Amino acid sequence: MNKSQFEKLKDVIRDLLHPQHGCPWDLKQTHETLLKYLLEESYEFIEAVEKKDSKLMEEEIGDVLLQVLLHSEIASRKGAFDIESVSARLCEKLIRRHPHVFENKDSSISAEQVLINWEKIKREEKALELEGKGHHRIKSSVLNAPPLASAVKIGLKTNEIKFDWEDYSQVVYKVEEEWQELKEELTPNRDLNQSAVFEELGDLLFSIAQLARHLKLDPDKALQAANKKFLRRFHSMEDIMLDKGVKLEEMNQSQMDIYWNQAKLIEKQK
Repeated sequence: MNKSQFEKLKDVIRDLLHPQHGCPWDLKQTHETLLKYLLEESYEFIEAVEKKDSKLMEEEIGDVLLQVLLHSEIASRKGAFDIESVSARLCEKLIRRHPHVFENKDSSISAEQVLINWEKIKREEKALELEGKGHHRIKSSVLNAPPLASAVKIGLKTNEIKFDWEDYSQVVYKVEEEWQELKEELTPNRDLNQSAVFEELGDLLFSIAQLARHLKLDPDKALQAANKKFLRRFHSMEDIMLDKGVKLEEMNQSQMDIYWNQAKLIEKQK
């Protein structure tokens, strides 16, 4: 009987992690060392989707699948779980959270109501899991997301219990307060306290995330857009330099600023 491509892939992963004959690099990996690759591959898939490039999407989602299989095989070697148990648990959860498909057979339900029901069932499940496990209203699971997204989740939770600013104008003052505290740590002729700067910078970023939340904006998407804008302008600056026959490596900051401003002007004129 011919194996499916997925079965062949699982065999490849097992060979990579074979204790005697596997790949030395793969054998050194742990759940912790692989985390950054899971994030990187996920963002690369996001970029492929944004480009609407199906071939690239196929490749990048494969890289995400690779991370899933590596984690599952590493766990399997320790007797914790494997891809079969992961699949079984996921099947159970999907069936449980979609009663309109697997129980009630209600095809008239709207997408919005599906989402409401999903969150309701999820809350009920979590309540059962946490029953008798503590009184904390905001669970540490809010940290299971990129930092900016986690900050927004924390703000949404505090809003539910009325521990929040009334409007964005109040958050603006908080942002200014945190910025001032950071600037105090960065005062010239003062010994730089890296630990204090680290803390104040985190407070500033947290308050900026709350400002975005009150403005109903996604801070992660806003930062990603800013990253793309900078890269677009930097590439434009390099193109201008190439047309002028000048080399970036031979220029100082002031000279590069001239071409940077030209790139900004060109973009604004489009």
